[in-house]
Amino acid sequence: MLTSMLHQIRSAGKLWRRMSQVLPVLLFATLVSFGLLKLIPGDVALALAGESASEARISEIKSIYGLDKPFLTQYASWVWGAVQGDLSKSLLSGEPVATSISRHLPNTILIVVLAMFISFAIGAPLGVWAASRQGRYIDSLVMSIASIGMAIPNFWLAMLLISFFALDMRWFPVTGAVPLTKDPLASIHHAVLPALALAAGGIAEISRQLRASLIELLSSQQVRTLHAKGLSPAAILWKHGLKNVGINLLTVLTLLANRMLGATVVIEAVFAIPGMGSLIVGAALQRDFPVVQGVVLVMILIVLIINLMADLLYGLLDPRAK
Repeated sequence: MLTSMLHQIRSAGKLWRRMSQVLPVLLFATLVSFGLLKLIPGDVALALAGESASEARISEIKSIYGLDKPFLTQYASWVWGAVQGDLSKSLLSGEPVATSISRHLPNTILIVVLAMFISFAIGAPLGVWAASRQGRYIDSLVMSIASIGMAIPNFWLAMLLISFFALDMRWFPVTGAVPLTKDPLASIHHAVLPALALAAGGIAEISRQLRASLIELLSSQQVRTLHAKGLSPAAILWKHGLKNVGINLLTVLTLLANRMLGATVVIEAVFAIPGMGSLIVGAALQRDFPVVQGVVLVMILIVLIINLMADLLYGLLDPRAK
């Protein structure tokens, strides 16, 4: 029992150390993004007041929104509000930023999760299939398909999917989204085509990386020893091969998830989906800085959480990585 308690204490300590490393990264990233927004040309107060507004009116708006305060004071005030769950309000609509994000974030998360599922469900079997038939026709075919998948731009594939499956076949809706809480099946139905467009590169990357890792492992001395013991190639592949390439696959999935979060900006624009990408683009064009800052903070948090979870999973897959 004492050993179990000591193990739990050590695990909690390691988790706390990893989380303490995340906080400085989060602060630095938000500070940089906050500063870059201030470098965007144009006066926010002037845009809110109108071109014909007087200097007194512009000064009043700056005072109301705290735009007349020093940069570090504005940043510290925003961070303190964010810690308390207050991401300020939109300069244009007056709606709380947290409310806007809670309405748009589920659409983006659904597309990314569905795209990750499609990428793994198709890419992993293709990678295993190609590795088990190295140098054969199937191997060349899978790698050719993977190369095409990595070369096709997401937005071009999205338009092809809309043209064929939505306009011609009428199997899927052309644009828009349905809240997951309102109708889960309709929500997934709307997200299928955007997820497919986003998953093309993921399928290609997973299949290529998994194939390369398995081929390297299958040519190792360890596998040759297993062959000498009489194990069949299938048993070696499924019982030993996939287990040993787990860390490499987890790394690929982590990088892929982070990349897809950024790529949703283009996909959401093509499908007219009210997600985080469309929210931040619209806010940036209208100089609605509180909305941009809130979206950036949430996206950074999601990326850091994904990386933290991957870091913890490394220790489960390989005790030497703890």
